[in-house]
Amino acid sequence: MKTKTNMDNRILAIASPVAEDMGYGIVRIRVQGGNRSVVQIMAERLSDGMMNVSDCAQLSRALSSVFEVEDPIDDAYVLEVSSPGLDRPLTDLKHFEQYSGQLARLELDRFVEGRKRFRGTLAGLDGENVAINLDKEQETALIPFSWISEAKLLITDEMIKKGSKNNKVNNNKKISNKNNPSQKGDI
Repeated sequence: MKTKTNMDNRILAIASPVAEDMGYGIVRIRVQGGNRSVVQIMAERLSDGMMNVSDCAQLSRALSSVFEVEDPIDDAYVLEVSSPGLDRPLTDLKHFEQYSGQLARLELDRFVEGRKRFRGTLAGLDGENVAINLDKEQETALIPFSWISEAKLLITDEMIKKGSKNNKVNNNKKISNKNNPSQKGDI
């Protein structure tokens, strides 16, 4: 789910080692066509899962240099590097464990019980199966990871409050860093 097309796979093969060497992990890659192709790369720091503007700029510069040499796309394109955001895509099996307890939407590549879309609270993993407590269902459903074509977290009030609390903590770190240049904080 990190990629959808052969072009996405090719770019992932080039971008992933560069990102990992810099301490980032690739969450998702999408190449979108049009008058000018857009290469969208979502990434996060391996250390804490965060990604700020400075991180995006650093990774973008590094990938641009490598892409100039490797030339993964024949036509002109725009490179966009971003964070996954609050409603982040879940593209790796480990994400379903990491975000256990969060509300998510899953879309499958096949019909199960007459539908492809499921919404509920992630409940971890059972081997290669994603456990999810579906809305209005009594039992935890187990969905094979290989059946999932798209998955993402859904934004909740609790998630927004937690994000707001983290921003206040980070803002306090930024203020103290300005007062004490020997400290380094996250921007």
